Amino acid sequence: MESIQIINTAIIKSKEKKINQGYEERLSKICNSPAIDAFHKSIAYLSENQKISKDQAALQLIETIRELDSIWSDYVVMEGIDRLKGLLKNSNS
Repeated sequence: MESIQIINTAIIKSKEKKINQGYEERLSKICNSPAIDAFHKSIAYLSENQKISKDQAALQLIETIRELDSIWSDYVVMEGIDRLKGLLKNSNS
């Protein structure tokens, strides 16, 4: 059990090195972007249309975007695997 805690701590610490320290500037820039304004309007629309809270609407939108991202990530990986299989098949012929 102690080894798992040490490994988990090491994983978290290694991620610290990869953090872009300009996150405050990046966050400020994004918060003032037209895309965030569009999200705000989408949240209000979904909330009103579905008779749910703005928190619930925001969560649904974010979950939907994440699911789309996940689907496309899986698709790209499978596309790459199919191409590798094709290359390997051709090289074995």
